[in-house]
Amino acid sequence: MTILGLVASLLLSCAGCFFTYHAILEYIPIFVQRKMCGKDQCKAISKPIPEPIGVISAAVYLVVMSPFQLNEMLSFMSALIAICSTILLGFADDVLDLRWRHKLLFPTLSSLPLLLVYYATGSSTAVALPKQVRLFYVFETLDIGPLYYIYMGMMVVFCTNAINILAGINGLEAGQAFVIAISVAIFNIIQLIRLEPPDWYHYLSLYILLPFIATTGVLLYFNWYPAEVFVGDTFCYWAGMTLASSCILGHFSKTMALFLLPQVFNFLYSTPQLFHLVPCPRHRLPKFNADTNMVGMSFAEFNDKDLKPLGAVILRVFETCGLLYRETYEKDGERWTRINNLTLINLWLKLFGAMHERQLTIRLLALQMLCSSFAFFIRFFMANLVYDIVR
Repeated sequence: MTILGLVASLLLSCAGCFFTYHAILEYIPIFVQRKMCGKDQCKAISKPIPEPIGVISAAVYLVVMSPFQLNEMLSFMSALIAICSTILLGFADDVLDLRWRHKLLFPTLSSLPLLLVYYATGSSTAVALPKQVRLFYVFETLDIGPLYYIYMGMMVVFCTNAINILAGINGLEAGQAFVIAISVAIFNIIQLIRLEPPDWYHYLSLYILLPFIATTGVLLYFNWYPAEVFVGDTFCYWAGMTLASSCILGHFSKTMALFLLPQVFNFLYSTPQLFHLVPCPRHRLPKFNADTNMVGMSFAEFNDKDLKPLGAVILRVFETCGLLYRETYEKDGERWTRINNLTLINLWLKLFGAMHERQLTIRLLALQMLCSSFAFFIRFFMANLVYDIVR
């Protein structure tokens, strides 16, 4: 794994970019002809839009990755198997509309090749302890054994679903994955420069990411407002598993969590609806106003009798912190409540008001970039306050 390998990866990525562009153009009419399309609910006039075009980018990605012959072939192939199985899951979800329990189970099974290779190669399961903790514990590291594999498995499940949860407007799914992948690639390059000798697994992480960045960039071009294609759940699962594979095999799963701060916040904020502590509608997309050509908050309305006690407590906390729009009214002699749907998109619209869909996407991606910058600051400047040695 050398600089020459990175050059080869860049050349193959450029080829993947070219083929993705022309393949998408070729398959757009085919998807529409086969009725594999949807309608954009945030447009006044919506024509059928082909979906899931993410499967085209994913297929090109797998083809581009296949020619690699690496010294660490076992690790590389485990990533490809995990990514390939997750693409299959995503396509099945687009076609069959899987239930949430399947969306949690199948990524766990897809992560097994990664975890088995991590175990077979004797990779460390020890975590470095902060200086403050070592006042009570003599050693600098703590081997948590099986718990580390559970953590990595949970990271895979989170990554494969996090992008899917923070979605629903043109360019957001592909855009956030594109920003995160570039941020992680920059992190790998920094590590290769600052570490002596360079760690091979940062090369491996780059080999996984570079073709993904190239093919996703093309997909983002077609998915940008006004979208010509929808990426579908296939892309969300593929992107999540690719990012998870790069961080697990790259040995920086904790750093990856810093790059996913908006996704982590969105998941925590959405938890009351995801776990049905608060009634959750089928779709939580922002609401389109045809008169102003802007999108605003979408709402969930429910009888107060349907609200679980824990859900009521969480909503009160959100309201106290200014994170919730809430109004109550009488309907058929009973008390009803109307709240904004609990997603980062709707929260942004609550805080800053209705706006054009393109502007909303740009601002959310700017937030993603800001969080990536914050992640670099924490990783390379603040970590010294907690750890003696920062690698």
